[in-house]
Amino acid sequence: MSYLLDTHTLVWWLLNENKFSVRARNAIASSTGPIFVSAVSAFEIATKVRLGKFEAAREIDADFVGLVRADGFMLLDVHTRHALAAGRLVLAHRDPFDRLLAAQAMAENLTLVTRDPAFSSFDVPTLW
Repeated sequence: MSYLLDTHTLVWWLLNENKFSVRARNAIASSTGPIFVSAVSAFEIATKVRLGKFEAAREIDADFVGLVRADGFMLLDVHTRHALAAGRLVLAHRDPFDRLLAAQAMAENLTLVTRDPAFSSFDVPTLW
């Protein structure tokens, strides 16, 4: 199975936080398929660090690509098809970061690893 990490999932993983379900931790640690990290997460982290809302992620912001690659994750760029799909999703959830992550997961046939129940408003497979 192939996964896409939600931003909080990525941050907790990189900071070695003990906030994971057993299922989520095992899926990331032992996945035989690729694990993707979206450019959307880079944008979200950088934005929140700049605004002073995510001090814990300052080191991740400083070396995002290096840290992601060091853990063997693959970067997933945002493409026009992702942006269009995100814009067309129902308005049940307005967070643009979440909308783009959901659209990417759907378009790329990825399971989104997230604790966020807001993704239930989208037709996207999740794991936690």
